Amino acid sequence: MFDREGHRTPVDFSDRIALGLTRLLRFFADAFFRKRYGHRAVVLETVAAVPGMVGGMMNHLKSLRRMRDDEGWIHTLLEEAENERMHLMTFVAIARPNAFERALVLVAQGVFWNAYFMLYLMSQKTAHRLVAYFEEEAIVSYTHFLEEIDAGRFENIEAPQLAIDYWSLPRNARLRDVVLAVRNDEAGHRDVNHDFADKLSKKAGLQARELQALFTP
Repeated sequence: MFDREGHRTPVDFSDRIALGLTRLLRFFADAFFRKRYGHRAVVLETVAAVPGMVGGMMNHLKSLRRMRDDEGWIHTLLEEAENERMHLMTFVAIARPNAFERALVLVAQGVFWNAYFMLYLMSQKTAHRLVAYFEEEAIVSYTHFLEEIDAGRFENIEAPQLAIDYWSLPRNARLRDVVLAVRNDEAGHRDVNHDFADKLSKKAGLQARELQALFTP
């Protein structure tokens, strides 16, 4: 079920960095794509599928090193990556990206993979908060997409069979049904990543207090 209320107000420097980066990238996306929501989705969903794979890989390796259970993080993150990949496959069938957009995907994915990998190494909490804020902006974009469809400015075409099969939509499903399903997914990813960031923040706070106690007379 879609939940409009999910924004987290930044509480520390890490959160403000994550939100600032998100707003900066949103500015460039708005300037480049404007109301070409299908084409925007193709490029951005390519990038959106990166964090789950990076996070899943990093937590997998950490679990192996420490010989400890991952508490379900690996499965959740890899599932997120696969879900975002299916978003991409769906919008490729809808928007039919041109050669320039395909080239842009190659560049964006290459840059973002390395940047997000480095961020995850430096601060897992910031990385997950960044993804959560990305998802908040994705929800805004898909809400605007729905408004364009409802206003008749974007044709409510038949849903691709791929989407009907993946989301178990009715056989007569339309584009609007697909966008609703995708927006619901993004709301779920938003909540999961905010939750992961909160857990990492609490863990860091507890470790800091424990360390302080060791050196306090």
